[in-house]
Amino acid sequence: MKKWSLTLLTLVLVLVVSACGSNGDKGANNTAGNSSAAGSENTQTDKPVKLVVGATSPHADILKHIAPALKEEGIELEVKEFSDYVQPNVQVFEKQLDANYFQHQPYLDEQNKQNNFDLVSVVGVHVEPFGAYSKKIKSKDEIADGATIAIPNDATNGGRALLLLEKQGLVKLNPDAGVTATSKDITENPKNLKFKEVDAAMLPRQLDEVDLALINTNYALKADLNPMTDALFIEDKDSPYTNILVSRPDNKDSDAIQKLAKALTSDDTKKFIEDTYKGALVPVF
Repeated sequence: MKKWSLTLLTLVLVLVVSACGSNGDKGANNTAGNSSAAGSENTQTDKPVKLVVGATSPHADILKHIAPALKEEGIELEVKEFSDYVQPNVQVFEKQLDANYFQHQPYLDEQNKQNNFDLVSVVGVHVEPFGAYSKKIKSKDEIADGATIAIPNDATNGGRALLLLEKQGLVKLNPDAGVTATSKDITENPKNLKFKEVDAAMLPRQLDEVDLALINTNYALKADLNPMTDALFIEDKDSPYTNILVSRPDNKDSDAIQKLAKALTSDDTKKFIEDTYKGALVPVF
């Protein structure tokens, strides 16, 4: 009887220990799970969200200016600088970048159409008045018959250059051509101007070779040209070519992208643009 009692007692103790062990493991697992969940929350709350944004100059400098403010909002901003207009869109589409800031809407529309992209504008930030520059003449009245004029070789910026020349009375365009006008759309060319189409980034280097070059402000500034003092003529402030922050449909409404958009259109950013570029860049907000 004592033997059976001892055996029964031992069995009960084993069951109790096993039960406690199981509850203990279950509790440990729950604690680990809760810890992991809390860790995820802490990661989301305390660890900065990283945004990688592509930009050309001077857009990159504006982004660098707002980086400290974004850091206070929990956003770590990495600015990847480019010297061309192609890769920033390719890399946003391929998700190598979260967003880019370098282009206007007509150019984005053209790139989406040509490359089957679906990139979208998040917010408009500033206008960069397109300008005409020369090392050979000092006013448009000095443009000689048969002069060579360099313009961007992409459709939207080339069209933009031609529209500016039309506004200055140097050519007339087919009214149906719109913002993507090309030299083939010229209907009147009283000075028999010759056009040389060049990659936009290379236009400042053409100044020694051509009579006039129409250059995007970002590339003009990079070449130490001041649109307000060096350009023979520039677009006015009513230009429709607002430079925009661009992202993808899947992330344009994310908290991080919206915080970036808000920082780019803050009063502080407006003051920075106005004080730094003195009219070469015009905030639109």
